[in-house]
Amino acid sequence: MRTRADIRPRRRSRTDMAAAEGGGPRPGTAVQRAELEPLLATALRPGESWFLVDSRWFKQWKKFVGFDSRDALSAGDPVLDPGPVDNSGLLSDPETQSLKEHLINELDYVLVPTEAWNKLVSWYGCVEGQQPIVRKVVEYGMFVKQYKVEVYLLELKLCESSDPDNVISCYFSKADTVATIEKEMRKLFNIPAEKETRLWSTYMSNSYEQLNKLDSIVQDAELYQGQVVLIEVKNEDGTWPGQDFLAKSSTATSRNFTTSSKSSASSYSSVSATSVITNGDSSNSYGLNSSHLGRGGSGFVCNSYSCRDSPSLSQPGLCGLSNLGNTCFMNSALQCLSNTPPLTDYFLEDKYEAEINQNNPLGMRGEIAEAYAELIKQMWSGRQSHVAPRMFKTQVGRFAPQFSGYQQQDSQELLAFLLDGLHEDLNRVKKKPYLELKDANGRPDSEVAKEAWENHRLRNDSIIVDIFHGLFKSTLVCPKCSKVSVTFDPFCYLTLPLPLRRDRLMEVALVYADPQCRPVQYRVVVPMMGAISDLCESLSKLSGVPAENMVVAEVYNHRFHKIFQMDEGLNHIMPKDDIFVYEVRKPSEDGSEYVTLSVYFREKTMRQSSNASGTVLFGQPLLISVPKHKLTVDHLYSVVLEQISRYVKLPLVEEYSTPCLDKGTCNGSNDVVEGDTEEMEHQDGGQEGKEKMAEVDPCHSEGCMQIESARDPQPCKKQHFTFRLVNSSGSSEIYSIVEGKILKLNAFSALAVDWDSDTRRLLFDEQEAQAFEKHVSMSQQQKKAVVALRDCIELFTTMETLGEHDPWYCPNCKKHQQATKKFDLWSLPRILVVHLKRFSYSRHWRDKLDTVVEFPIRGLNMSEFVCDPRAGSYVYDLIAVSNHYGAMGVGHYTAYAKNKVNDKWYYFDDNSVSVASEDQIVTKAAYVLFYQRRSSEEHTAPSPPQEECDGMDTN
Repeated sequence: MRTRADIRPRRRSRTDMAAAEGGGPRPGTAVQRAELEPLLATALRPGESWFLVDSRWFKQWKKFVGFDSRDALSAGDPVLDPGPVDNSGLLSDPETQSLKEHLINELDYVLVPTEAWNKLVSWYGCVEGQQPIVRKVVEYGMFVKQYKVEVYLLELKLCESSDPDNVISCYFSKADTVATIEKEMRKLFNIPAEKETRLWSTYMSNSYEQLNKLDSIVQDAELYQGQVVLIEVKNEDGTWPGQDFLAKSSTATSRNFTTSSKSSASSYSSVSATSVITNGDSSNSYGLNSSHLGRGGSGFVCNSYSCRDSPSLSQPGLCGLSNLGNTCFMNSALQCLSNTPPLTDYFLEDKYEAEINQNNPLGMRGEIAEAYAELIKQMWSGRQSHVAPRMFKTQVGRFAPQFSGYQQQDSQELLAFLLDGLHEDLNRVKKKPYLELKDANGRPDSEVAKEAWENHRLRNDSIIVDIFHGLFKSTLVCPKCSKVSVTFDPFCYLTLPLPLRRDRLMEVALVYADPQCRPVQYRVVVPMMGAISDLCESLSKLSGVPAENMVVAEVYNHRFHKIFQMDEGLNHIMPKDDIFVYEVRKPSEDGSEYVTLSVYFREKTMRQSSNASGTVLFGQPLLISVPKHKLTVDHLYSVVLEQISRYVKLPLVEEYSTPCLDKGTCNGSNDVVEGDTEEMEHQDGGQEGKEKMAEVDPCHSEGCMQIESARDPQPCKKQHFTFRLVNSSGSSEIYSIVEGKILKLNAFSALAVDWDSDTRRLLFDEQEAQAFEKHVSMSQQQKKAVVALRDCIELFTTMETLGEHDPWYCPNCKKHQQATKKFDLWSLPRILVVHLKRFSYSRHWRDKLDTVVEFPIRGLNMSEFVCDPRAGSYVYDLIAVSNHYGAMGVGHYTAYAKNKVNDKWYYFDDNSVSVASEDQIVTKAAYVLFYQRRSSEEHTAPSPPQEECDGMDTN
C-alpha cells in the first residue's frame, strides 16, 4: 500500500526559467496590485517613455492578481498565471519586431509607464527574443496642449544625393530633431564627421526643400509619413553636387523653420526654377508668391502648398490632394467642402479677408481660415492636377492635436472641427453679448423658435452660419408630472442613426469529437445581442452536433485566450477573433462523469544563450473529454494520441526502452520521485477550496512513461511526448506529472503535451494539422440590409425614453427623471450635411454598419420632416459624398463631388481625380452626404410669410 506523503513544495523548473527572460521572485498578488495601481494612473509627461503591453496578456495579469473586484476570489490561482509578458499579438513580423497597423489603445494594447513595465518584467520576465515596445510621450497643439504616447513612429526614406536609388527606411519620433536625422544618415551612409552636409526633403517626385534648421523638430519641419530625405555631401573643391538633382526639380526651395511667435519671418527662397520636358510632358515651374499664413505671427512664412502642374490647364476644382500618410480622411472632407459652391465662391472672391476675426478667444486667430483659403485657391486655380496640403494639415494640428499625427482619423470629425473653426475665425460678432435663456412656458413654437434663432445670430454670425446652420426642436416630457419642456437649438449637420441589424454573421471552426474529421469552417447567423447558446443552436442546425455538446473558445497564439460560458453575450466576440467550437462528450448512459481538459502542444527547445531548455507553443489547442474514473496518465496518453492520429503518423513497430527496475528511481529532467507517489494541492479558479491531485512524472531518461502494474521489472513503452500541468496560457508550469493514482483534475485544467524537436519533425504532419474543410454556408453571403434615407430621418425624429444614466432634471419635480425625448426639424440650412452614424462603440464592441442607405441624387424633399407649419419648401440636390471603405479603425476615405462649373460628377481618391457617373454614387461606403437646397426659382412651393421667417429661414 502506498501512503500519502506530505505536500512537497514545487521547485521552479528549467522549463519555466527558460520560458522567460528576466523573470524573478515576485511578491504576492495583493502587493503587485497595490504597487501597480497608482503607477497605471500616472499622468503623461512630455519626453517620458511608456511601454506597450498586449491587452490580452494584461487582462490575464489583472485576473491573476484580482485587479478588479469581480476577480478577487480567484486571485493567485496558478491556473490564471499569465506567464512571461508576451507582445507577439502586436507584431506583424516577429523578426523585425514591427507593429501591426491600426492597433487601438485599450482594445489591442495598454500603455504602462517605465516603472510599471520594469516591475512586470522583474516579476514575470519577457518571452525570449522579444524586445520591449517603448514609445515617447510627445506634445501636440499650440494653444490647446495635449500629450499622448506616439505609438506609431514616422517612417522616413533616407538616401544620398549620389545614389538616390539606394533608399533605407528609418523610423523617427515627431519629437526628434532634424539634427537627429542627419546624425543617423551620417552613420548609415558612413559620412565622416568633418564632411559638410545639407539635407533635402522631397515631397513630390520633382520637388525639394532644404532643411536648414537642424534644431527644428520633425513635427515643425512638416515631414510626413514615407517622405524621402536626401543628404548631400560637399565636394572637395568646396562646391555642392546638388546641381544635378536640383536641375531635375521643378521646385527646389530652401526653408528655415521657426515656431516662436516672437521670431522674425523665415525665408522661403527659390533655389532654381526650370522647365523640364520628360517623355513628352512639360513640367513648368510657376512663380508662386509667398503668402503669410497666420497673421498672429506664428513664424511660418512660406509658399503653403507644393504642387505639380499639369501639362495643360485643367478644369478648376478638379485637383487631387496628396496623401501625407493616412490623411485620406482629410482629403475626402476637403474635397466635399471644396465642391460646396457658396463656401468656395466666398473664399475665391476674397470675401473672407474683411471678416477674419483675429481676437475671438474661441477662434484660431484667423489662421485656419487663411490656410483653408490658400488651399482652395490652389485647388481652383486650374493649374495643378494635385497639391500637397501640408501647411493646412500643420495648421489644423496646431489647434486640434488629435489631427496632428499620421494615424487614420474620421472625416466627419474633421469636418465638424473645420466648420466650427472656420465659423469662429470668420465670426462677424466681435464681442458676444450675454444672453439669458428663457423657457417656452407655453408660448407658441414660432415665437420661441424665432427668439432662439435671433439669440443664436447675436453671438454667431458668419458665412458658416449663413450656409450650414439650421434649427432643431427638442421636446422633453416628464413621466411623473407631465411637465413639457420645449427648446430650439442650432445645428451644423444632422447625425442620423442607422436602423440596427438584428443579426450578424459569425465565422467559426467546428472541431468534431471524431479525430478523423477535419475541422469544418461554418458561417452562422446569430442575434446581434445574443448569447453563446444562440451561436451553438445555430451551429447545431447546420452541423447536427447537439448544442449541449459544444464548448466555444477563442484561440489566440496556439492557446485558449477565453473559454466562454453559455450565457455570455456574443458582443464579447469581435469580428477579428478566431473562434473555435469543440464537440465534447457529456455524461454517458452508464452515468460516467467526464472532465474536459485543455491540451496545448509545445516543442522543447534549447536557448542559444545557455544550455537551459525552453518550450514554444505550436499548432491548434484541443479540448478532450475523459471519464473521471479513467483519468490516468496512461489513458490520457492514449486519448491524446487518438485525437491527433489524423496528423501524427506513428511507426508501425513501437520501440521499447530499457526496463525501469524501480518505479521510485525513474528520473525526470526536473524532478526526482522518491518512494511512494505524492499528492499535491491544486487550486482551480472555478472551485472553492483546494483539490488534491496525484503527482505524475514521465520517465524522461528515454522518453519513456511508466505503466503501473506489477512490481516486476516492466519494459517502458517508447512515448513520443510527455505531459505537464500548466497555467491557462500554457506559459508557466504548475506541476510536473508522474504516473500514479487517478488524477484529480478540474474542468478545463490545462495540460501541455511536450515534444522534442526531432520527434515533431518526424511524426507531425504540419500541413494536415492545419487543414480544414469549408461548409457550404461559407459561400453564402448575408443579405445586405438596404434602408432609405427617410428611414434614418424617421428614426432620428422618433420619440425615445432617456436611459437611466442620462436622466433629465425636471424643474417641477426637482429631481432627475427618465423623460421622453423627441427631436424635430424646425428650419433647414442652405447646405444640409447628413452624417450617417455607421460606427458604433461599446465597452466590448467597435463595429461599422455596412448597411446600404439609398439616398436620392436629386429632389430630396425634406419638407415633410420640417415641423414649422409656415416653412417654405425644402428640396435638395446632392453635391458631394464622403466615402469610407473598410472596417472600424482601418480602411480608406474617398469622395464623390459635383463640379460647380460643368455640373459633372467626379471621383476623388487622394491625388487621383476621375470622371464618375450618378449610378456609382449610392454605395454602402457613403458616410457623409452634402445636399444643396434648390433656389426658389427651382421649385414652386410658396415662400413663408416674411414676419414669421425673418431671421429664421437660413437660405
